[in-house]
Amino acid sequence: MAFIDEVKLYLKAGNGGNGCVSFRREKFLEFGGPNGGNGGKGGDIIFISDANLNTLLNFRYMKHIKAMSGKHGANWDRSGLSGKNTILKVPVGTQIIDEESEDLIIDLDKPDMEFKVAQGGKGGLGNTNFKSSTNKAPRRFTYGQPGEEKYVLLKLKILSDVGIIGMPNAGKSKFLTRCSNADTRVGDYPFTTIRPHLGVARVDDGEVVIADIPGIITDAHLGVGLGHKFLKHIERCKILLHLIDVTSEDIISVYNCTHNELELYNSELVEKEEIIVLNKCDLLDDAEILEKKNNLAKYLNKEILCLSITDDLQPILRLLSKKLRKITYPFSRAVK
Repeated sequence: MAFIDEVKLYLKAGNGGNGCVSFRREKFLEFGGPNGGNGGKGGDIIFISDANLNTLLNFRYMKHIKAMSGKHGANWDRSGLSGKNTILKVPVGTQIIDEESEDLIIDLDKPDMEFKVAQGGKGGLGNTNFKSSTNKAPRRFTYGQPGEEKYVLLKLKILSDVGIIGMPNAGKSKFLTRCSNADTRVGDYPFTTIRPHLGVARVDDGEVVIADIPGIITDAHLGVGLGHKFLKHIERCKILLHLIDVTSEDIISVYNCTHNELELYNSELVEKEEIIVLNKCDLLDDAEILEKKNNLAKYLNKEILCLSITDDLQPILRLLSKKLRKITYPFSRAVK
């Protein structure tokens, strides 16, 4: 299934129906009177966040979306039917942006959120509404109001507990495949991952949602490589798991490359909790791994973890789960 995270839509809510001009004409009724009904309301366009969706693929070929217009009023005081609302389901994490003003209309960042983006027009009034003691046979009515129309941008920022970041071919997809049931593409060449993948990892009695973010290279924030197209997804992650290929010549430069791109894209990203792991440690001897680990730990003044293809992932997953609980419940007691 294709991963689509940005679409442009034209929305047109339904127009209101016109009011009716009509008079009673009955054989045994000496004085008739106005009996024109009101027009029906136009349908609204409503967006609902659905936890079962993870892409905007449904909108790829649905660029113009229109709601049903209300029916016109009729005689015998019959009001027109209101137009049916158009309900659009989008993934959790979808932002709806007004294209003209570039203002954020709504951020559907929780499941089952519902928001009316385009209001249907009100129905017009029939001549019954204008009857008075001085005007008993009004021929006045009003037209239905047009429904709202606008161009909007849908931008999806996936929601996950942990975002796996790093340079291309650092082993991010392999990590996600090993710890979850995610169907990721693994290869021994850069940019194997061309779209974010989500997986759910079991940690003891709990779960952790992990996102594999495509590789970040120098000037990614300017559009180089896969560009900033996927950097936005990192904004939703609570914790960053930074994987570094231990076989790299200069792992400090490799770390700085990814770190600097995040900061240039959004300085708040580097404030997130970050766990750094030297990956592919089965490819080097212990002495070389220890040297690289100590150099990076001294440079960053923080703990560095090591991982090889044969290692159990549960210790790292437990650490992620522990830190997530501290973020979610900051005033609770630390987990031992």
